[in-house]
Amino acid sequence: MGTVHAKSLDPLPMHGRDLGVHPDDLIEPPEQEQESKQEILENKDVVVQHVNIEGLGRTKEDLLGYEISDVFHAKSLIDVMKRAHVARLRLLRLGIFKDVEVLIDTSEGTDALPNGLDVTFEVTEIKRLTGSYNTMVGNNEGSMVLGLKLPNMFGRAEKLTFQFSYGTKETSYGLSFFKPQPGFFERNLTLNLYKVTGQFPWSSLKETDRGVSAELNFPLGVTSHTLKWEGVWRELGCLARSASFAVREEIKTTFCLLCFRGALFRINQVSEQKAHTPASDAHFYKVLRLNIRATVLSASLWGGMLYPIKGQPSCIADRFYLGGPTSVRGFGMYSIGPQSEGDYLGGEAYWAGGLHLYTPLPFRPGKGGFGDLFRTHFFLNAGNLCNLNYGEGPQAHLQKLAECIRWSYGAGIVLRLGNIARLELNYCVPMGVQSGDRYILRFTQICKISVI
Repeated sequence: MGTVHAKSLDPLPMHGRDLGVHPDDLIEPPEQEQESKQEILENKDVVVQHVNIEGLGRTKEDLLGYEISDVFHAKSLIDVMKRAHVARLRLLRLGIFKDVEVLIDTSEGTDALPNGLDVTFEVTEIKRLTGSYNTMVGNNEGSMVLGLKLPNMFGRAEKLTFQFSYGTKETSYGLSFFKPQPGFFERNLTLNLYKVTGQFPWSSLKETDRGVSAELNFPLGVTSHTLKWEGVWRELGCLARSASFAVREEIKTTFCLLCFRGALFRINQVSEQKAHTPASDAHFYKVLRLNIRATVLSASLWGGMLYPIKGQPSCIADRFYLGGPTSVRGFGMYSIGPQSEGDYLGGEAYWAGGLHLYTPLPFRPGKGGFGDLFRTHFFLNAGNLCNLNYGEGPQAHLQKLAECIRWSYGAGIVLRLGNIARLELNYCVPMGVQSGDRYILRFTQICKISVI
């Protein structure tokens, strides 16, 4: 009798540390019967007679049947191993198992066929309750994040998650329930209950959101889609007594016009840089990266527009904000555009872009060691934002966005420590500064740290 014991069946062919044995060693040769069976397994079609799952506790077997059923359609030993590997990945994707191992063996018993195989998945379930703790520092703010997770609550890959974040500027917590459709993990439903508080000193504004939401995710062709309903009660207040009259007026108007009806259309593409959009209604991102050995050239363009319906004025908390190390370097954090007495009011339309070149340090000091964590950084940033209460039609809006463009250029050094921290020290030259814009004299610094 021969056995294949695998923790991972990728890559093929069947040899190496992960598979345990070479296909030529699947059958021990001492007996004539085993030699005959080896010839059948290697050179002829096989039949998967049984697929077993060992190690189950609270997980329901009917859920796993969808994930492993394809193994029964295998016609050869190689095909069995490939399909078993795919099934293993599908089981791990459910997020309910810490480990999954695969055992392929010849069938035994009275009903065993000469070319029959049994496939066994040995699973290790994750704990009923897991927790996490981490701290984050970034943009002159520190926060502590606590999380609790109850995976596989009812035995069918459901997940209940609670997260609490306490920071120097904002505090939030949320409760989330995730339920996938058996056999179609990409089709799932998420229910959320949350409270978020935040401070926006550039606008002398503080905000507290309490809300519930339901989110349905589903694939359609090669794309994935999300349908979401959300109801939010938003409270706005002044962060300081010195808040401008324009901000106080916005807060008063917001309470009067608070409603639960509206429309949202959003198109997203992954981007490395984003403008600050507290509750933006539409935005898009385009990123182009070119890597040549250790040199990286990156270009990005993003923007958005907020169009209030029924002639109602937009809320200050929904508008776009621009400026700072995550958008247009050399300008103060979100300190571009309309302002009143030093409080920035945001805009209803914006665009921003950047061109970045990262290269190794000149003369490569510390090459092969600590010096490889540093890169020189050359950049060119540009952007603009405005309101939509002027001119006639979209042509006037586009013309306004093309006027008085803020831009900056400079160079610096970047220190990157994996996905944990990124530190930039740049020499910036802000250009196109308009009246009311706040800019930083030459130097800007970014620090983003997450400690788990």
